[in-house]
Amino acid sequence: MFSSSKSVLLSIAAGVVLSGCQSVTEKNTIPSNTGIDNQPSQANNTLSPEEKTETIPTDLWEVTRNHMQMDLHLDNPRVQTQLKWYKKHPNHMARVVKRAAPYYHHILNSAIERGIPVELALLPIIESAYDPFAYSHGRAAGPWQFIPSTGKYFGLKQNWWYDGRRDILSSTDAAYTYLQQLHKRFNGDWLLALAAYNAGGGNVSKAIKRNKRQDKPTDYWSLKLPKETMAYVPKFLAVAEVVKNSDHYGLTLQPIPNEPHFAAVETGSQIDIAQAASMADISTKEMYLLNPGFNRWATSPEGPHRLLVPVDNAEQFTKALSELPSDQRVKWARYKIQSGDSLIAIAKKYKTSVSLIRSTNKISGNNIRAGKTLLVPTASKQATEYVLSQQQRHADRQKTISRTTDRKQKHHTVKSGDSFWSISNRYNVGVRQLARWNSMAPGDPLRVGKKLVIWSKPAQTALNETDRQVIRKVGYKVRQGDSLSVIASKFNVNVADILRWNKINKAKYIRPGQHLTLYVDVTRAH
Repeated sequence: MFSSSKSVLLSIAAGVVLSGCQSVTEKNTIPSNTGIDNQPSQANNTLSPEEKTETIPTDLWEVTRNHMQMDLHLDNPRVQTQLKWYKKHPNHMARVVKRAAPYYHHILNSAIERGIPVELALLPIIESAYDPFAYSHGRAAGPWQFIPSTGKYFGLKQNWWYDGRRDILSSTDAAYTYLQQLHKRFNGDWLLALAAYNAGGGNVSKAIKRNKRQDKPTDYWSLKLPKETMAYVPKFLAVAEVVKNSDHYGLTLQPIPNEPHFAAVETGSQIDIAQAASMADISTKEMYLLNPGFNRWATSPEGPHRLLVPVDNAEQFTKALSELPSDQRVKWARYKIQSGDSLIAIAKKYKTSVSLIRSTNKISGNNIRAGKTLLVPTASKQATEYVLSQQQRHADRQKTISRTTDRKQKHHTVKSGDSFWSISNRYNVGVRQLARWNSMAPGDPLRVGKKLVIWSKPAQTALNETDRQVIRKVGYKVRQGDSLSVIASKFNVNVADILRWNKINKAKYIRPGQHLTLYVDVTRAH
């Protein structure tokens, strides 16, 4: 997609890919005169090389502002409504900017290289708050929130090991390709293209046809679209305005350096994520954040065979990789097949895939013989080391739920004929709630034998009228002289429960004016 002969910048956006035997070249940054139309400005043509160097912005937000070209429709009341929200919630943008920092240089440069509005680099703020692990109830995943079918259409692989919808490079390329196709489909109208990105091209086309039949205008603002889409484009335009004029809205956008954050290193084969992180001298968490497409403890055996690492660590990682034989990039276990074993059970035990066991041991089908030995790839570290693997993210979710609810954890093993609806009905919980507890979406397929987590309300036993509990959520403002034990006694609850409900560290003091949330049996509170 990008030509390596262009020297606009050194980043993966410009085609910097390191192999096991290549070294890292010097870093570069975007000149301020790299316009959307790829034509240098007349003013910059008159500057000396020294003066041009001085004009290069050091902050990517300034680069963004310099290249903005869209009409933000600030006179529209729907845009004004969204602007008021962002002005009222400055912490939201602060969190998003922090999350975007590793990725924004690549995503912004990709837009500039394609000659599309740089405002589109802000779209992940709306889609996912720049969280590459975001997953919606509609089964959309990644920073650009592709649903499975659209992701596959644009070449984003999705399997047990890897989900290209979360891959920063692949998903960004797919999203911009998709947006450009929609832009062309709707005759060069970016607002209609954005609406179609959210609601689907078919829904936008139907709305246009409906307005044509009624002799109404067919621009975005005149169409009747799904409720979410009616707010989606105004929200996008409001974000662009907030970035363009952040000072006017009292917002401080933390600067993001105008230099590549990562480089892509070709690995050539599957590699253990923890081992790769150690070779690059970064944490496994950082390795996952730069490579969120990988679901498990290792990269996918079927590729992509590349890892993003911080630019400053790329040369070290490349050298270490070149010295490590491919058969030592994952740990291998020898497993003696027991009577009653199956490939699925063995794969589950070693947290690997059936297909990889088959290919490694040259097995066709599912038949295995007791007494034979299998070579099985396995993680080199404890599961907790792979902090952002799919398994560990799910485990962390369960810990968070256990700290913030009085519900009891149960498990349900999926049987033939089960659905989210039937299971949620059986346990008297919500369908979306059930899916969310299991890091899934209601539309995800349920595999027979899968163990689901269910957080059910405590069983209520038959009580005398005088013993019946009436639990209410109560807000309490800490007063002078209060302590946790005093408050617990006042409301007839446990100190441990107050700590859990409010995520308070026992070692820290509460202070007057602090707000606490309590769950109180109002029939017993003093």
